[in-house]
Amino acid sequence: MNMTIRIRLSIMMFIEFFVWGAWCVTLGSYLGKGLGFGGVEITNAYSTTAWAAIITPLSVGMVADRFLPAQAVLGVMHLIGAGLMYWLSTITDAGMFFWVLLAYALCYMPTLALVNAIAFKQMTDIEKEFPSIRVLGTLGWIVAGLVISYLLGPAFKSQLGDNPIDATKYPILMAAIASLAMGVYSFTLPHTPPPARGQKFSVSDALGLKALGLMKDLSFAVFLIGSLLICIPLAFYYAFTNMFLVDVGVQNVAAKMSMGQMSEVVFMLVMPFFFKRLGVKKMLLVRMAAWVVRYAFFAYGGPDMPLVLMLYGGILLHGICYDFFFVTGQIYVDKAAPPEIRANAQGLIAMVTYGAGMVIGNFVAGRVVDKYTLESGAYVWKTIWTIPGVMGLVVVILFALMFREKAAQKEIPLDTTPDA
Repeated sequence: MNMTIRIRLSIMMFIEFFVWGAWCVTLGSYLGKGLGFGGVEITNAYSTTAWAAIITPLSVGMVADRFLPAQAVLGVMHLIGAGLMYWLSTITDAGMFFWVLLAYALCYMPTLALVNAIAFKQMTDIEKEFPSIRVLGTLGWIVAGLVISYLLGPAFKSQLGDNPIDATKYPILMAAIASLAMGVYSFTLPHTPPPARGQKFSVSDALGLKALGLMKDLSFAVFLIGSLLICIPLAFYYAFTNMFLVDVGVQNVAAKMSMGQMSEVVFMLVMPFFFKRLGVKKMLLVRMAAWVVRYAFFAYGGPDMPLVLMLYGGILLHGICYDFFFVTGQIYVDKAAPPEIRANAQGLIAMVTYGAGMVIGNFVAGRVVDKYTLESGAYVWKTIWTIPGVMGLVVVILFALMFREKAAQKEIPLDTTPDA
């Protein structure tokens, strides 16, 4: 790949994830602190990306695979998304907010696959070339958090009063501007024609349903069910961490939460070392256990030294929590599935985790938070974080007892590809 193409693809990845990081991290604080939404209303908003992960393979994915070039679909989706994000910044009604954010998620979520497709088309050695380009996406997410805390915050300080920038609509407006820029930039990207033009479309292919036959193997069934269950406590983190840290008095929360993505970069680089020594089962168990530790840190941490170190520790565990589970899981699926249904199997695990698991997780998280919100509006954070911690511990124990790693699946490739 020549350097010009590499730079263009790197910019694409950077803006793609800058857009997501700009609105997703602070949304909970904006809805809870800024608009006064309850726990269920907040998690309903966060569930939109999960619903989109289930729906879009049957719609936008079909268009990009069979009818239109990927870069054109990418551009249109981001331009529409920019308008929806701006509209979202004007909405204060919970019901309308959900539907507009769902419309936005239906535009944004398929772009995650589109940027990969555009990048892969330009590569001759994907395993070697993709990680160094994809890591720019993680950097984009990190920079979004830094911009919110250290540029937007000071810029609008006179208009914020006592409110932190995280609890305002300005990050959403920043996401709208970035999405507009991405929409325009997309039309300059290398031409990526639809790879399945003329082929018959199948619902079972889009949802990975052909891979359900793998459930006959007990270990794969345990893996799939465990992946679904661990996403329930996972949803608590995405929806309420920013709001929690703002509530307990941590400053510049968006920037500090970007430490999670910084740790993700580090753990992505050292994953081959751990793969070789631990294997799939231990990697998955370490990841699940890390979620339990993270929630214990949140339950007992505080804004003052040394308890604040526990809060930062919980954030820094993101690298293990994400990389050791999602990337390891994708590799396990690739090893477990026969070559002819590997793509279907990857679609199935994506639908179970990013889709169904997060939908259920947000449903549970919102109700737990509402149950432990006092009449004064204060949150009983210790109990709120203890509940998903216990959930995670139960999943760890069941997974350790029931999952069996076959010898063939212990042979893990040393080159890994980051996913988020």
